[in-house]
Amino acid sequence: MKSSVVVSTLALLAFQTSSYAQSPIFTVTSPAFQDGAALPQKYASKVVGDQQCGGENISPPLSWTNVPAGTKSFAVIAYDSDGNKGLQGNIHWVAYDIAPTATSLGEGAGSVEPKDFVGGMNGRKLNVYFGPCAPANEQPHHYLFSVFATDLPPGQLGPDNTRDDLQTKLKGHVLASGSIVARFSRGMY
Repeated sequence: MKSSVVVSTLALLAFQTSSYAQSPIFTVTSPAFQDGAALPQKYASKVVGDQQCGGENISPPLSWTNVPAGTKSFAVIAYDSDGNKGLQGNIHWVAYDIAPTATSLGEGAGSVEPKDFVGGMNGRKLNVYFGPCAPANEQPHHYLFSVFATDLPPGQLGPDNTRDDLQTKLKGHVLASGSIVARFSRGMY
């Protein structure tokens, strides 16, 4: 009896492993930086307050693969989890209603008033990308660029969503998500 249970368990595990191996993982990458690497300086902001940040305030290019069936739009959130001393972080970019046929956003796509998608409100109440400017006297901050495949067609979410608004509205509608992390602080370069 024990050997049949072991054989059944092994057969079940083999089936589950082969099922997972056949399901491709929704993956986010950038041609501008590797996951966990330094964010190139041009993607930082130009100036924050009286601080020179050395960047060009250009949103980095993002690409995604293995889009799940049923995807009707994409959303992007760029978030600095270390911002404000890690207590609340900083939202650098919110974008949504990205066409289901899109597999990338090019460099600078979030830096201007969007025409092909909706720009939500970042932490500065802007509907465009605002690059990082982490303090020079701190460890590099971690910037999480997340892409969400949703089952909501464009036009369902309304204008001016913050990250929190968007996350609430997307609850139960995300088919897959993926992220890539970049590090940045003034003085890294």
